[in-house]
Amino acid sequence: MSIYGVKLQRSDDLRLVRHPDGCSEDAFEQWCAQRLTEGQRLAVDLFSGAGGLSLGLEEAGWTVAVSVDNDEKAVQTHSHNFPGLALDLDLSEPSQRHELIELLNKTEIDLLAGGPPCQPFSRAGRSKIRSLVVAGHREEHDHRRELWQAFLDVALAVRPRAVLMENVPDMALGDDFAVVRTMVDALERGGYYTSFRLVDAWRYGVPQHRKRLIVLARRDVEDFSWPVEQSKQPTLREAIGDLPELGDTTGGRELPYSKPRRLPPFAEMMRAGARNGVVWDHMTRPVRDDDRKIFGMMDASTLYADLPADLRRYSAETFDDKYKKLDWDSVSRSITAHIAKDGYWYIHPEELRTLTVREAARVQTFPDRFRFAGTRSDAFRQIGNAVPPLLGCAAATALSPVPTHERSGARQGEASRWVEARQALTSWAKQQQRGPNWHSLPGQGVTPVVAAVAALLMSRSNAPKGADRAMATIRGRARLTKAELDQMQQELATQAGRQVLERFRPLLPKRKLWTDPEALVEQLTMKAAEERTFRLLAGQDVLLASQTTLRVAARVAGSDSAKTNRLSDGRVDLARLVGAGPEAPLRAAALRLLGSTVCKAASTVCGDCPLRQQCVGNSGERAVQTLF
Repeated sequence: MSIYGVKLQRSDDLRLVRHPDGCSEDAFEQWCAQRLTEGQRLAVDLFSGAGGLSLGLEEAGWTVAVSVDNDEKAVQTHSHNFPGLALDLDLSEPSQRHELIELLNKTEIDLLAGGPPCQPFSRAGRSKIRSLVVAGHREEHDHRRELWQAFLDVALAVRPRAVLMENVPDMALGDDFAVVRTMVDALERGGYYTSFRLVDAWRYGVPQHRKRLIVLARRDVEDFSWPVEQSKQPTLREAIGDLPELGDTTGGRELPYSKPRRLPPFAEMMRAGARNGVVWDHMTRPVRDDDRKIFGMMDASTLYADLPADLRRYSAETFDDKYKKLDWDSVSRSITAHIAKDGYWYIHPEELRTLTVREAARVQTFPDRFRFAGTRSDAFRQIGNAVPPLLGCAAATALSPVPTHERSGARQGEASRWVEARQALTSWAKQQQRGPNWHSLPGQGVTPVVAAVAALLMSRSNAPKGADRAMATIRGRARLTKAELDQMQQELATQAGRQVLERFRPLLPKRKLWTDPEALVEQLTMKAAEERTFRLLAGQDVLLASQTTLRVAARVAGSDSAKTNRLSDGRVDLARLVGAGPEAPLRAAALRLLGSTVCKAASTVCGDCPLRQQCVGNSGERAVQTLF
């Protein structure tokens, strides 16, 4: 037990021994064979870190045969807490990927899981990376951004029955779901049914605000039955309220633990398997005297800008959330790897200190029996990078084998509903390219100049009368002439429409401009919606999340995402329909056209819809009422 007063205090370096049931590479095949004989299902955890996801897989019924990471401390942590084989490999190296695939193909892997490093995808990570690139401390290209491809390569080479990937939401939301759509497309072409969703971790018992992206795939049936979500948030008091107070100390590796008379169910779960009367790693950092004074002034609603100016060491405008005091009666803020460097986002609700290693582990749902190798900072980093075990368990449960006698309602051996929907949408779009709506879809006649005119003229809720005739004037044109512009304006019945086209007049003399999409965006000073529509019509892979496209996607999915969570769940539904590949822009544009012609807000013409066979919304009483 150490007393405050030391500005910098490094903890001891905890060395952990290997699990007694661990195995070597030489004994791996025999080790797996024995467990398969016992009826166990084998799993692999790539980018396993400390083993949060591995722990979830075990709770869901799998045995983790292999874990892989490139962090020495994390590998040591995993090898101590789990049986099986813990490998220190860099999966960005093709040769090491090949070695892993050869090893895994020696046995029968039921589930491949993992969470590729997510720093390049998260907003916080991108900001930090950008500053390091500018300062010259790192290369602009980060191979970690391609580690999702390494994960996919292993999955397609090993072909387990099921695949699970976890990551930050920005892996999807940050790039129009391009990576996720590419992964899902590859898995579907490899014979898998797929599902992906954004999940609030607290709905599965994790006491923190933490939203994650979960991608699931399986080869046996199209069935992804998640556990029932919780409606009540688990509180921080339920999670850590039973741990001993530290007073004016920083805690320690091993402290006495006295079990309260009434222990919340969550804490009971955390204490399972722990040594009676002892709590491990209940230790935190020293805190400066002035910060302790600040902590005493705060409650859970206090902002950094609310603190006395003479006590603030940082700009309140730049660091508006520099300090955050947690609330006993709410969930914690998301535990991230940043806690390894700065615990001031995680100030204890009552004591004048930041969270301990054990408290952070509890918030991530690691049980008290779980130990972390290395120093205190090493432990914090591993905890912050981990998948919460309870979330991992929930996601893995959705991949549990479906007994043969229960498969009557599940798809087996046929294309998924989403694959069928994308095929139908593509066929419909190609038909529309040959009709009067040709300018609403990328295609041979939609050159950059045509796409630009259509984006500005046709993206309005009500296209001006005569717009179709105006567009026909320039079909297939490589550039716009004065005569063509004048003729287009004559075809339009409204002054507003003619005024839109005036934006093109200053560009007429600039011959090289018309084949340069980037220059057209800049010279026309396109608004955000106009630019995205233009890029889509020009054939770029853009997920156009408009009110129209989100409505169609939600109806097909049978969800209310277009009304409740348009920017998250709504875009998930949209991404599922658009898919990946060279025809993705065509499908994205087709959804826009479909929503403005067939699947309108107030009424639908389901009989004319190419998606009527796959549309969950096109069933039951609502559809009957619409048709009649």
